[in-house]
Amino acid sequence: MRMLTALALALALGRPALAQAPAQPTAPPPDRSTAPTPGPAPRMTLPVVQKHVLTSGLPVWIIERHAVPMVNLALVVKSGSAADPAGKFGLASLTAAMLTEGAGGKDALALADELDYLGADLSASSSFDATVVGLSVPVARLQPALSLMADVVVRPDFPQRELDRLREQRLTALRTAKDSPPAISSIAFPLIVYGREHRYGTTASGTSATIKAFTRDDLRQFHASHMRPDHAALLVVGDVTPASVLPLLEAALGGWRAPAGPPPTVNLSAPSQAQARAVTVIDKPGAAQSVIAIGAVGAPRATPDYFAIEVMNTILGGSFTSRLNQNLREQHGYAYGASSRFDMRRAAGPFAASAMVQTDKTAEAVTEFFNELNGIRQPVTAEELSKAKNYVAFSFPGRFETSGDVAAAYSELVVYGLPDDYYATYVDRLLAVTAADVARVARQYIQPDRLAVVIVGDRQAIESKVKALTLGPAQVLPVDAVIR
Repeated sequence: MRMLTALALALALGRPALAQAPAQPTAPPPDRSTAPTPGPAPRMTLPVVQKHVLTSGLPVWIIERHAVPMVNLALVVKSGSAADPAGKFGLASLTAAMLTEGAGGKDALALADELDYLGADLSASSSFDATVVGLSVPVARLQPALSLMADVVVRPDFPQRELDRLREQRLTALRTAKDSPPAISSIAFPLIVYGREHRYGTTASGTSATIKAFTRDDLRQFHASHMRPDHAALLVVGDVTPASVLPLLEAALGGWRAPAGPPPTVNLSAPSQAQARAVTVIDKPGAAQSVIAIGAVGAPRATPDYFAIEVMNTILGGSFTSRLNQNLREQHGYAYGASSRFDMRRAAGPFAASAMVQTDKTAEAVTEFFNELNGIRQPVTAEELSKAKNYVAFSFPGRFETSGDVAAAYSELVVYGLPDDYYATYVDRLLAVTAADVARVARQYIQPDRLAVVIVGDRQAIESKVKALTLGPAQVLPVDAVIR
Protein backbone atom coordinates (compact mmCIF):
# COMPACT_ATOMS: atom_id res chain seq x y z
CA MET A 1 0.00 0.00 0.00
CA ARG A 2 2.82 2.46 0.85
CA MET A 3 4.55 1.67 -2.45
CA LEU A 4 1.32 2.36 -4.37
CA THR A 5 0.85 5.66 -2.52
CA ALA A 6 4.39 6.76 -3.29
CA LEU A 7 3.93 5.85 -6.96
CA ALA A 8 0.65 7.79 -7.20
CA LEU A 9 2.23 10.84 -5.55
CA ALA A 10 5.17 10.74 -7.91
CA LEU A 11 2.90 10.60 -10.94
CA ALA A 12 0.77 13.46 -9.60
CA LEU A 13 3.84 15.65 -9.18
CA GLY A 14 5.12 14.75 -12.61
CA ARG A 15 8.30 13.16 -11.34
CA PRO A 16 9.65 9.71 -12.15
CA ALA A 17 8.90 7.18 -9.44
CA LEU A 18 12.44 5.79 -9.36
CA ALA A 19 15.74 7.49 -9.88
CA GLN A 20 17.65 6.32 -12.94
CA ALA A 21 20.79 4.38 -11.98
CA PRO A 22 23.95 5.64 -13.62
CA ALA A 23 25.17 3.53 -16.50
CA GLN A 24 27.69 0.86 -15.48
CA PRO A 25 30.69 0.04 -17.62
CA THR A 26 30.32 -3.26 -19.48
CA ALA A 27 32.68 -5.92 -18.20
CA PRO A 28 34.72 -7.71 -20.84
CA PRO A 29 33.54 -11.27 -21.53
CA PRO A 30 35.52 -13.99 -19.76
CA ASP A 31 38.25 -15.69 -21.75
CA ARG A 32 37.19 -19.28 -22.23
CA SER A 33 39.79 -20.18 -24.85
CA THR A 34 42.01 -21.85 -22.24
CA ALA A 35 41.31 -23.67 -19.00
CA PRO A 36 42.14 -21.73 -15.83
CA THR A 37 45.41 -22.66 -14.21
CA PRO A 38 44.91 -24.25 -10.79
CA GLY A 39 46.61 -22.60 -7.87
CA PRO A 40 48.62 -24.41 -5.23
CA ALA A 41 47.04 -27.21 -3.23
CA PRO A 42 45.15 -25.77 -0.25
CA ARG A 43 46.84 -25.77 3.12
CA MET A 44 44.62 -26.39 6.09
CA THR A 45 45.05 -26.26 9.82
CA LEU A 46 44.34 -29.72 11.11
CA PRO A 47 42.58 -30.12 14.46
CA VAL A 48 44.65 -30.80 17.55
CA VAL A 49 44.17 -34.26 19.04
CA GLN A 50 44.27 -34.41 22.85
CA LYS A 51 44.88 -37.94 24.07
CA HIS A 52 43.72 -39.33 27.42
CA VAL A 53 43.00 -42.74 28.93
CA LEU A 54 40.04 -43.69 31.12
CA THR A 55 40.49 -45.82 34.23
CA SER A 56 39.09 -48.72 32.21
CA GLY A 57 42.12 -48.48 29.94
CA LEU A 58 40.08 -47.07 27.05
CA PRO A 59 42.10 -44.50 25.03
CA VAL A 60 40.21 -41.27 24.35
CA TRP A 61 41.06 -38.82 21.57
CA ILE A 62 39.41 -35.41 22.01
CA ILE A 63 39.19 -32.93 19.12
CA GLU A 64 37.58 -29.58 19.91
CA ARG A 65 35.26 -27.94 17.35
CA HIS A 66 33.18 -25.18 18.92
CA ALA A 67 31.24 -23.74 15.96
CA VAL A 68 28.14 -25.87 16.61
CA PRO A 69 26.86 -27.11 20.02
CA MET A 70 27.04 -30.75 18.94
CA VAL A 71 29.39 -33.63 19.65
CA ASN A 72 30.19 -36.76 17.66
CA LEU A 73 31.65 -39.84 19.29
CA ALA A 74 33.03 -42.94 17.59
CA LEU A 75 33.99 -45.97 19.61
CA VAL A 76 36.34 -47.86 17.30
CA VAL A 77 36.92 -51.54 18.08
CA LYS A 78 39.84 -53.01 16.14
CA SER A 79 38.00 -56.17 15.07
CA GLY A 80 35.61 -56.62 12.19
CA SER A 81 34.64 -59.30 9.72
CA ALA A 82 38.25 -60.39 9.25
CA ALA A 83 38.04 -61.72 12.84
CA ASP A 84 35.18 -64.09 12.02
CA PRO A 85 36.03 -67.65 13.08
CA ALA A 86 36.29 -70.28 10.35
CA GLY A 87 32.85 -71.60 9.55
CA LYS A 88 31.17 -68.52 11.04
CA PHE A 89 31.64 -65.90 8.36
CA GLY A 90 29.21 -63.04 9.00
CA LEU A 91 29.41 -63.18 12.80
CA ALA A 92 31.07 -59.78 13.32
CA SER A 93 28.62 -58.08 10.98
CA LEU A 94 25.58 -59.58 12.69
CA THR A 95 26.97 -58.85 16.16
CA ALA A 96 27.42 -55.18 15.25
CA ALA A 97 23.93 -54.96 13.78
CA MET A 98 22.43 -56.47 16.96
CA LEU A 99 24.07 -54.00 19.36
CA THR A 100 21.31 -51.39 18.95
CA GLU A 101 18.48 -53.96 18.93
CA GLY A 102 18.27 -54.09 22.72
CA ALA A 103 20.70 -53.23 25.53
CA GLY A 104 20.74 -52.57 29.25
CA GLY A 105 17.27 -54.09 29.63
CA LYS A 106 15.73 -51.77 27.03
CA ASP A 107 14.35 -53.20 23.81
CA ALA A 108 14.99 -51.65 20.41
CA LEU A 109 11.89 -49.43 20.53
CA ALA A 110 12.68 -48.12 24.01
CA LEU A 111 16.22 -47.26 22.92
CA ALA A 112 14.93 -45.51 19.82
CA ASP A 113 12.36 -43.52 21.83
CA GLU A 114 14.95 -42.28 24.32
CA LEU A 115 17.36 -41.33 21.55
CA ASP A 116 14.64 -39.43 19.70
CA TYR A 117 13.76 -37.55 22.88
CA LEU A 118 17.42 -36.52 23.25
CA GLY A 119 17.77 -35.53 19.59
CA ALA A 120 20.55 -38.10 19.31
CA ASP A 121 21.57 -40.61 16.68
CA LEU A 122 23.20 -43.88 17.79
CA SER A 123 24.44 -46.46 15.30
CA ALA A 124 26.62 -49.54 15.11
CA SER A 125 28.33 -50.95 12.05
CA SER A 126 31.29 -53.03 11.04
CA SER A 127 33.78 -53.34 8.20
CA PHE A 128 36.35 -56.05 7.59
CA ASP A 129 38.77 -54.31 9.96
CA ALA A 130 36.68 -52.59 12.65
CA THR A 131 33.41 -52.32 14.52
CA VAL A 132 32.23 -48.76 15.19
CA VAL A 133 29.56 -47.49 17.55
CA GLY A 134 28.76 -43.87 16.70
CA LEU A 135 26.85 -41.23 18.62
CA SER A 136 25.81 -37.75 17.50
CA VAL A 137 24.05 -35.57 20.06
CA PRO A 138 23.59 -31.96 21.21
CA VAL A 139 26.17 -31.20 23.90
CA ALA A 140 23.42 -30.35 26.39
CA ARG A 141 22.10 -33.93 26.11
CA LEU A 142 25.45 -35.71 26.11
CA GLN A 143 25.26 -37.24 29.59
CA PRO A 144 22.02 -39.24 29.16
CA ALA A 145 23.01 -40.18 25.60
CA LEU A 146 26.35 -41.52 26.85
CA SER A 147 24.46 -43.78 29.24
CA LEU A 148 22.59 -45.31 26.29
CA MET A 149 25.81 -45.65 24.31
CA ALA A 150 27.47 -47.43 27.23
CA ASP A 151 24.55 -49.88 27.41
CA VAL A 152 24.93 -50.67 23.70
CA VAL A 153 28.70 -51.09 23.93
CA VAL A 154 29.04 -52.91 27.25
CA ARG A 155 25.61 -54.46 27.98
CA PRO A 156 23.90 -55.57 24.75
CA ASP A 157 21.05 -58.04 25.28
CA PHE A 158 21.02 -59.77 21.86
CA PRO A 159 17.27 -60.54 22.13
CA GLN A 160 16.17 -63.68 20.27
CA ARG A 161 13.25 -61.95 18.58
CA GLU A 162 15.48 -59.32 16.99
CA LEU A 163 18.08 -61.91 16.05
CA ASP A 164 15.42 -63.88 14.18
CA ARG A 165 14.24 -60.72 12.43
CA LEU A 166 17.72 -59.66 11.30
CA ARG A 167 18.52 -63.21 10.28
CA GLU A 168 15.49 -63.31 7.99
CA GLN A 169 16.37 -59.88 6.57
CA ARG A 170 19.84 -61.11 5.62
CA LEU A 171 18.58 -64.33 4.13
CA THR A 172 16.04 -62.33 2.11
CA ALA A 173 18.80 -60.00 0.92
CA LEU A 174 20.81 -62.99 -0.35
CA ARG A 175 17.79 -64.38 -2.18
CA THR A 176 17.06 -60.98 -3.70
CA ALA A 177 20.71 -60.60 -4.77
CA LYS A 178 20.26 -63.47 -7.20
CA ASP A 179 18.04 -61.22 -9.32
CA SER A 180 20.51 -58.32 -9.46
CA PRO A 181 23.58 -58.60 -11.73
CA PRO A 182 25.50 -55.89 -9.77
CA ALA A 183 24.80 -57.74 -6.49
CA ILE A 184 25.85 -61.03 -8.06
CA SER A 185 29.09 -59.42 -9.23
CA SER A 186 29.83 -57.99 -5.78
CA ILE A 187 29.64 -61.52 -4.36
CA ALA A 188 31.24 -63.39 -7.25
CA PHE A 189 34.31 -61.20 -7.77
CA PRO A 190 35.92 -61.61 -4.31
CA LEU A 191 35.00 -65.30 -4.37
CA ILE A 192 36.91 -65.80 -7.63
CA VAL A 193 39.88 -63.69 -6.52
CA TYR A 194 40.32 -65.05 -2.97
CA GLY A 195 38.50 -68.39 -2.91
CA ARG A 196 35.96 -69.66 -0.38
CA GLU A 197 38.46 -70.43 2.38
CA HIS A 198 39.96 -66.95 2.69
CA ARG A 199 37.86 -64.49 4.70
CA TYR A 200 37.99 -61.90 1.93
CA GLY A 201 36.42 -64.39 -0.47
CA THR A 202 33.03 -64.17 1.28
CA THR A 203 31.09 -60.96 1.83
CA ALA A 204 30.94 -59.45 5.31
CA SER A 205 27.37 -60.70 5.90
CA GLY A 206 28.32 -64.34 5.34
CA THR A 207 26.42 -67.11 3.58
CA SER A 208 22.94 -68.56 3.98
CA ALA A 209 24.35 -71.52 5.91
CA THR A 210 26.28 -69.42 8.42
CA ILE A 211 23.47 -66.90 8.89
CA LYS A 212 20.99 -69.68 9.64
CA ALA A 213 23.33 -71.25 12.21
CA PHE A 214 24.17 -68.21 14.38
CA THR A 215 22.93 -68.28 17.97
CA ARG A 216 22.77 -65.70 20.73
CA ASP A 217 25.72 -67.45 22.37
CA ASP A 218 27.80 -66.94 19.21
CA LEU A 219 27.10 -63.22 19.36
CA ARG A 220 27.80 -63.00 23.08
CA GLN A 221 31.11 -64.81 22.70
CA PHE A 222 32.27 -62.59 19.85
CA HIS A 223 31.24 -59.48 21.77
CA ALA A 224 33.04 -60.59 24.93
CA SER A 225 36.22 -61.52 23.07
CA HIS A 226 36.56 -58.49 20.83
CA MET A 227 34.64 -55.54 22.28
CA ARG A 228 36.92 -54.62 25.16
CA PRO A 229 38.49 -51.31 26.24
CA ASP A 230 42.07 -52.44 25.59
CA HIS A 231 41.14 -53.29 21.99
CA ALA A 232 39.39 -50.01 21.13
CA ALA A 233 39.62 -46.22 21.16
CA LEU A 234 37.00 -43.51 21.64
CA LEU A 235 37.08 -40.44 19.40
CA VAL A 236 35.22 -37.37 20.67
CA VAL A 237 34.79 -34.48 18.22
CA GLY A 238 32.75 -31.36 18.86
CA ASP A 239 31.86 -28.55 21.25
CA VAL A 240 33.61 -30.01 24.30
CA THR A 241 36.83 -29.67 26.24
CA PRO A 242 38.72 -32.35 28.18
CA ALA A 243 37.59 -30.74 31.41
CA SER A 244 33.93 -30.86 30.42
CA VAL A 245 33.77 -34.27 28.77
CA LEU A 246 36.21 -36.56 30.58
CA PRO A 247 34.12 -36.78 33.79
CA LEU A 248 31.09 -37.78 31.71
CA LEU A 249 33.10 -40.41 29.83
CA GLU A 250 34.54 -41.74 33.05
CA ALA A 251 31.08 -42.09 34.58
CA ALA A 252 29.76 -43.94 31.54
CA LEU A 253 32.72 -46.10 30.49
CA GLY A 254 35.28 -45.91 33.28
CA GLY A 255 33.94 -49.13 34.79
CA TRP A 256 34.19 -51.11 31.55
CA ARG A 257 36.59 -53.96 32.26
CA ALA A 258 38.51 -56.15 29.82
CA PRO A 259 38.42 -59.91 30.33
CA ALA A 260 41.57 -61.72 31.43
CA GLY A 261 44.24 -62.24 28.84
CA PRO A 262 45.62 -60.12 26.01
CA PRO A 263 43.43 -58.55 23.32
CA PRO A 264 42.62 -60.76 20.34
CA THR A 265 44.82 -60.75 17.28
CA VAL A 266 43.50 -61.05 13.75
CA ASN A 267 45.90 -63.02 11.60
CA LEU A 268 44.59 -63.54 8.09
CA SER A 269 46.53 -65.83 5.83
CA ALA A 270 48.35 -63.93 3.11
CA PRO A 271 46.16 -64.00 0.00
CA SER A 272 47.86 -65.57 -2.99
CA GLN A 273 47.98 -63.93 -6.40
CA ALA A 274 46.71 -65.78 -9.43
CA GLN A 275 49.48 -67.03 -11.68
CA ALA A 276 47.51 -66.74 -14.90
CA ARG A 277 44.55 -64.83 -16.29
CA ALA A 278 41.18 -66.59 -16.26
CA VAL A 279 37.64 -65.72 -17.27
CA THR A 280 34.47 -66.53 -15.33
CA VAL A 281 31.02 -65.89 -16.78
CA ILE A 282 28.14 -65.95 -14.30
CA ASP A 283 25.08 -66.80 -16.35
CA LYS A 284 22.14 -64.47 -15.77
CA PRO A 285 19.67 -65.26 -18.57
CA GLY A 286 17.91 -62.23 -19.97
CA ALA A 287 20.20 -59.69 -18.26
CA ALA A 288 19.81 -56.32 -19.94
CA GLN A 289 23.47 -55.46 -19.28
CA SER A 290 26.70 -57.23 -18.46
CA VAL A 291 28.56 -56.40 -15.27
CA ILE A 292 32.31 -56.61 -15.78
CA ALA A 293 34.84 -56.75 -12.94
CA ILE A 294 38.53 -57.27 -13.70
CA GLY A 295 41.13 -57.38 -10.95
CA ALA A 296 43.28 -59.19 -8.45
CA VAL A 297 44.64 -59.02 -4.91
CA GLY A 298 45.71 -55.43 -4.32
CA ALA A 299 47.57 -53.77 -1.44
CA PRO A 300 47.12 -53.34 2.34
CA ARG A 301 46.15 -49.94 3.77
CA ALA A 302 49.49 -49.46 5.52
CA THR A 303 51.53 -49.97 2.34
CA PRO A 304 54.29 -47.38 1.77
CA ASP A 305 53.02 -47.27 -1.83
CA TYR A 306 49.69 -45.76 -0.73
CA PHE A 307 50.20 -42.31 -2.25
CA ALA A 308 51.64 -43.58 -5.51
CA ILE A 309 48.72 -46.00 -5.84
CA GLU A 310 46.24 -43.19 -5.13
CA VAL A 311 47.69 -41.08 -7.95
CA MET A 312 47.99 -44.00 -10.36
CA ASN A 313 44.43 -45.17 -9.75
CA THR A 314 43.08 -41.63 -10.10
CA ILE A 315 44.54 -41.58 -13.61
CA LEU A 316 43.26 -45.06 -14.42
CA GLY A 317 39.73 -45.05 -13.01
CA GLY A 318 39.43 -43.05 -9.83
CA SER A 319 37.74 -39.93 -11.19
CA PHE A 320 35.17 -38.92 -13.80
CA THR A 321 37.91 -37.82 -16.20
CA SER A 322 39.94 -40.98 -15.70
CA ARG A 323 41.09 -43.06 -18.64
CA LEU A 324 38.57 -45.85 -18.11
CA ASN A 325 35.57 -43.54 -17.92
CA GLN A 326 36.68 -41.44 -20.86
CA ASN A 327 37.20 -44.57 -22.94
CA LEU A 328 34.13 -46.67 -22.15
CA ARG A 329 31.67 -43.83 -21.55
CA GLU A 330 32.76 -40.82 -23.57
CA GLN A 331 34.62 -42.37 -26.50
CA HIS A 332 32.72 -45.62 -27.09
CA GLY A 333 29.42 -45.20 -25.24
CA TYR A 334 29.52 -48.77 -23.93
CA ALA A 335 28.72 -47.81 -20.32
CA TYR A 336 27.23 -45.03 -18.26
CA GLY A 337 30.39 -45.09 -16.14
CA ALA A 338 33.58 -47.11 -15.63
CA SER A 339 35.95 -46.96 -12.69
CA SER A 340 38.69 -48.72 -10.74
CA ARG A 341 39.40 -49.01 -7.04
CA PHE A 342 41.90 -50.39 -4.56
CA ASP A 343 39.91 -51.54 -1.51
CA MET A 344 42.72 -51.34 1.02
CA ARG A 345 42.31 -53.24 4.29
CA ARG A 346 44.54 -54.49 7.09
CA ALA A 347 45.61 -57.26 4.70
CA ALA A 348 45.75 -56.81 0.94
CA GLY A 349 42.23 -56.10 -0.26
CA PRO A 350 41.01 -56.39 -3.85
CA PHE A 351 41.78 -54.20 -6.83
CA ALA A 352 38.95 -54.06 -9.36
CA ALA A 353 38.18 -52.20 -12.56
CA SER A 354 34.48 -52.42 -13.30
CA ALA A 355 31.51 -51.21 -15.32
CA MET A 356 28.00 -52.15 -16.40
CA VAL A 357 27.99 -52.31 -20.19
CA GLN A 358 25.62 -52.97 -23.06
CA THR A 359 25.16 -56.71 -23.51
CA ASP A 360 26.02 -56.59 -27.21
CA LYS A 361 29.26 -54.69 -26.46
CA THR A 362 30.53 -56.95 -23.65
CA ALA A 363 33.54 -58.35 -25.51
CA GLU A 364 34.41 -54.96 -26.98
CA ALA A 365 34.26 -53.40 -23.51
CA VAL A 366 36.56 -56.09 -22.10
CA THR A 367 39.02 -55.30 -24.89
CA GLU A 368 38.99 -51.61 -23.96
CA PHE A 369 39.47 -52.45 -20.28
CA PHE A 370 42.65 -54.31 -21.14
CA ASN A 371 43.80 -51.52 -23.43
CA GLU A 372 43.71 -49.19 -20.43
CA LEU A 373 45.08 -51.75 -17.95
CA ASN A 374 48.06 -52.26 -20.23
CA GLY A 375 48.32 -48.56 -20.97
CA ILE A 376 48.62 -47.47 -17.34
CA ARG A 377 51.83 -49.49 -17.11
CA GLN A 378 53.43 -47.08 -19.59
CA PRO A 379 54.81 -43.68 -18.52
CA VAL A 380 52.08 -41.12 -17.85
CA THR A 381 52.30 -37.58 -19.15
CA ALA A 382 53.30 -34.66 -16.94
CA GLU A 383 49.84 -33.17 -17.50
CA GLU A 384 48.05 -36.33 -16.35
CA LEU A 385 50.31 -36.63 -13.33
CA SER A 386 49.72 -33.02 -12.26
CA LYS A 387 45.97 -33.27 -12.84
CA ALA A 388 45.65 -36.45 -10.76
CA LYS A 389 47.69 -35.09 -7.86
CA ASN A 390 45.68 -31.87 -7.83
CA TYR A 391 42.41 -33.83 -7.93
CA VAL A 392 43.32 -35.76 -4.78
CA ALA A 393 45.00 -32.84 -3.01
CA PHE A 394 42.13 -30.41 -3.61
CA SER A 395 39.63 -33.04 -2.42
CA PHE A 396 41.55 -33.66 0.80
CA PRO A 397 40.04 -30.82 2.93
CA GLY A 398 36.57 -32.23 2.27
CA ARG A 399 37.42 -35.14 4.53
CA PHE A 400 37.27 -32.76 7.53
CA GLU A 401 34.15 -30.70 6.84
CA THR A 402 31.97 -31.99 9.67
CA SER A 403 32.65 -33.42 13.10
CA GLY A 404 31.48 -36.79 11.83
CA ASP A 405 33.97 -36.55 8.96
CA VAL A 406 36.78 -35.75 11.39
CA ALA A 407 35.90 -38.74 13.57
CA ALA A 408 35.84 -41.02 10.53
CA ALA A 409 39.18 -39.73 9.26
CA TYR A 410 40.96 -40.19 12.57
CA SER A 411 39.39 -43.62 13.01
CA GLU A 412 41.68 -44.78 10.20
CA LEU A 413 44.70 -43.88 12.31
CA VAL A 414 43.33 -46.07 15.11
CA VAL A 415 42.46 -49.05 12.93
CA TYR A 416 45.57 -49.13 10.75
CA GLY A 417 48.17 -47.87 13.23
CA LEU A 418 49.05 -44.84 11.12
CA PRO A 419 51.33 -42.17 12.65
CA ASP A 420 49.92 -39.14 14.45
CA ASP A 421 51.24 -36.75 11.77
CA TYR A 422 49.74 -38.77 8.93
CA TYR A 423 47.26 -36.11 7.82
CA ALA A 424 49.66 -33.24 8.49
CA THR A 425 52.04 -34.70 5.89
CA TYR A 426 49.35 -36.12 3.58
CA VAL A 427 49.37 -33.47 0.84
CA ASP A 428 53.16 -33.11 0.78
CA ARG A 429 53.59 -36.86 0.38
CA LEU A 430 50.96 -36.92 -2.33
CA LEU A 431 52.53 -34.08 -4.29
CA ALA A 432 55.91 -35.79 -4.06
CA VAL A 433 54.71 -38.72 -6.20
CA THR A 434 56.60 -38.88 -9.49
CA ALA A 435 55.84 -40.39 -12.87
CA ALA A 436 58.40 -43.07 -12.07
CA ASP A 437 56.47 -43.92 -8.87
CA VAL A 438 53.25 -44.25 -10.85
CA ALA A 439 54.87 -46.54 -13.40
CA ARG A 440 56.44 -48.67 -10.68
CA VAL A 441 53.21 -49.32 -8.75
CA ALA A 442 51.26 -49.86 -11.96
CA ARG A 443 53.69 -52.59 -13.02
CA GLN A 444 53.66 -54.10 -9.53
CA TYR A 445 49.93 -54.10 -8.77
CA ILE A 446 48.35 -54.32 -12.22
CA GLN A 447 49.57 -57.32 -14.17
CA PRO A 448 47.07 -57.84 -17.01
CA ASP A 449 48.15 -61.40 -17.73
CA ARG A 450 47.30 -62.44 -14.14
CA LEU A 451 43.95 -60.74 -13.63
CA ALA A 452 40.60 -62.39 -12.94
CA VAL A 453 37.90 -61.44 -15.44
CA VAL A 454 34.41 -61.87 -13.97
CA ILE A 455 31.38 -61.14 -16.13
CA VAL A 456 27.76 -61.40 -14.99
CA GLY A 457 25.45 -61.49 -17.97
CA ASP A 458 23.38 -63.47 -20.45
CA ARG A 459 25.61 -66.39 -21.42
CA GLN A 460 23.89 -67.03 -24.74
CA ALA A 461 24.41 -63.44 -25.82
CA ILE A 462 28.02 -62.95 -24.70
CA GLU A 463 29.86 -66.27 -24.33
CA SER A 464 31.08 -66.84 -27.89
CA LYS A 465 32.51 -63.35 -28.38
CA VAL A 466 34.12 -63.34 -24.94
CA LYS A 467 35.80 -66.69 -25.56
CA ALA A 468 36.98 -65.44 -28.95
CA LEU A 469 39.13 -62.88 -27.11
CA THR A 470 41.31 -65.81 -25.95
CA LEU A 471 42.08 -64.17 -22.64
CA GLY A 472 42.66 -67.47 -20.88
CA PRO A 473 40.79 -70.46 -19.49
CA ALA A 474 37.07 -69.75 -19.25
CA GLN A 475 34.36 -71.20 -17.06
CA VAL A 476 30.63 -70.61 -16.86
CA LEU A 477 28.87 -70.76 -13.50
CA PRO A 478 25.21 -70.55 -12.55
CA VAL A 479 24.16 -67.92 -10.04
CA ASP A 480 23.45 -70.61 -7.44
CA ALA A 481 27.10 -71.67 -7.49
CA VAL A 482 28.11 -68.18 -6.37
CA ILE A 483 25.36 -67.11 -3.94
CA ARG A 484 24.70 -69.80 -1.36
